[in-house]
Amino acid sequence: MNSFYKVLIAVFCITTASTISVFGQVTDKQKLLYKSGNPVDWPQDQDAVVSAPNNHKILLENDKVRVLEVTLAPNELEPVHHHQWPSVLYIMEAGDFIDRDADGHVIMDSRKIPEPLVFPLTMYKNPEAPHSVENLSNTKTIRLIRVEMKP
Repeated sequence: MNSFYKVLIAVFCITTASTISVFGQVTDKQKLLYKSGNPVDWPQDQDAVVSAPNNHKILLENDKVRVLEVTLAPNELEPVHHHQWPSVLYIMEAGDFIDRDADGHVIMDSRKIPEPLVFPLTMYKNPEAPHSVENLSNTKTIRLIRVEMKP
C-alpha cells in the first residue's frame, strides 16, 4: 500500500472530528484546527460543485442524496469549498496531501500521520466547513466517491 493513499484516508478521518485518530480512537494529541459551524451560514458560492467543479463531478442527485466523483490531480490545489451535508466517502487512491481551512491554516498534513493508511477506505464525515486540499504527490491522483446525505 503506498503512503499517499494512507495519508489521504487519515486526512479525511481527522477532519471528521477534532480528536479522532485514523483508527477511530479519541486522543488529545490529534486535536484539529478544523472550523465547524452551521452549514446554513456557509457561502453558497463555496458549495463543492460550485466552487470546485473541476474536482467535484455530480454522478447522481435527488432530494435524498448527492453522489460526487472527487479527483485531485498530482500537485493540484483545489479551490476553497464546503460540504453542507454529512457524507460517506469511499477513498480509492491518495498520496500525501494537506487540508487547510478557508484562512489557509493547516487542518491536517497526511505526512504527520503515525500509522499508514490502507486503501480503499470507507468513512463517514460530518458536514465540512470551507477548506481546500492540496495533493502533494507528483504521481498519484486523489480519487474518491462521496455520498452526501441530504436531510
